[in-house]
Amino acid sequence: MTETEKQCLETFPEWLKTLGTDAEEMAQVVGTADAPEAVRRHAAAALNYLFKSLDLIPDGIEDLGFLDDAFVLRVAAARGMKDHSDDIAPNLARLAKQSKLIGELLGDDYARLEAYVEKLTRGAARGRTVDEILADESVQREFLNEVSGWASSYEAPTFAKDEKNLVKLKSFLSAKLP
Repeated sequence: MTETEKQCLETFPEWLKTLGTDAEEMAQVVGTADAPEAVRRHAAAALNYLFKSLDLIPDGIEDLGFLDDAFVLRVAAARGMKDHSDDIAPNLARLAKQSKLIGELLGDDYARLEAYVEKLTRGAARGRTVDEILADESVQREFLNEVSGWASSYEAPTFAKDEKNLVKLKSFLSAKLP
């Protein structure tokens, strides 16, 4: 087992435990009008992903079902923060830094994940686009309420610290990423 794989097995259970809090912190940025548009756009896209009916790994799959959500939040934070100081959104900066571990694990597939996350900024979930979330106060308010509800009801799944989970994770993503 590589050092990266060992680090993933130690880190991913923590990411699953903090996913609800991470989503709430990201939602605060979406609701901050003076945050840079690119940061808000990527944050809204990542949070909208939580509501997609068909995501990369179905949420019901034990151990892995919410890990793609944790990945998308981190990669979106990295995409949004790439041209900005950590000071404008410290919580997103923290998530952005954590995306490096995803890159180390996925190798060449990380670029495909980045491209997928970038496309989310132009997509929709539950009939609402990122543009609508950012431009329409009532849509944004409803969206942020849904995120808050999701975060408060989220229950972290287990994640067995087993190499087989990393193999399954990489296989899912390799097969599902465009």
